[in-house]
Amino acid sequence: MTMLLAAYAKDPAGSNMARYLRSLPDNAEASMSRRADNRLYDVTIIDTPVISADHIEPDFDHYDSFVFLSRHSAESGKLALTCHTTGNFDEARFGGNPRQVAIPMPSLQKRYMKMLWERRADFRDFDITLETTHHGPTALSKPTIFVEVGTTEQQWNDTDLCRSVAAILHSTLHKTDQYQMAVGFGGTHYPKKFTEQVIHGQYAIGTIVPKRALGYVNESMLAHILARNYDTRTALLDWNSMGKYRRDIVRMLESAGVDMIKL
Repeated sequence: MTMLLAAYAKDPAGSNMARYLRSLPDNAEASMSRRADNRLYDVTIIDTPVISADHIEPDFDHYDSFVFLSRHSAESGKLALTCHTTGNFDEARFGGNPRQVAIPMPSLQKRYMKMLWERRADFRDFDITLETTHHGPTALSKPTIFVEVGTTEQQWNDTDLCRSVAAILHSTLHKTDQYQMAVGFGGTHYPKKFTEQVIHGQYAIGTIVPKRALGYVNESMLAHILARNYDTRTALLDWNSMGKYRRDIVRMLESAGVDMIKL
């Protein structure tokens, strides 16, 4: 299997990570026509934002999965290193299609977050956190994940920081540990309980529906989420955060035969 790592040319953090990874031995710029079967991954820098990268698959359909390298931004300005799967539960304001979620890479995400946590002394000023599922791309037929460096232009343009994060990702990509998978419901945009589960717990987590999006989940949306998450039948619930939607979510999960674990 060969992965494609992609960054947007006008994104300094993503480009910094991509250039470092492309400079490593045995890596190369991705070809639209072929890949080297003996390489774990290739790297490309594209001319359009990665949140709108649904269009790249026809040119890169010979890859088995897509890892997008990106900057992270937040109005709070709080420094963070983040990782997340993509998708839209309602309208598509930032790439992808409405009411569609991507196929996640939960075991890779867990491996990366665990390794990032082990190296947390190198990133003392940063939160190490998942983000709940948001933005595009959503339509790719291969697994997808975002790896992000935040949070301001100073960090995005810090080549040493971006290289350090990319080096951890490179090491992660060479590991093959697989974990039991679940989907998540509840929590804030930076879901503390799910982050703790991924770093310290048993489960790898694919799609995470935050509290603010629970009202958009109906039977058909739940079926779509489960299908895109390899038909998983385990859900982790941030129980106390689910508010008025908790009863409906529990009812739908029960009807779908999904085991529920309260966090």
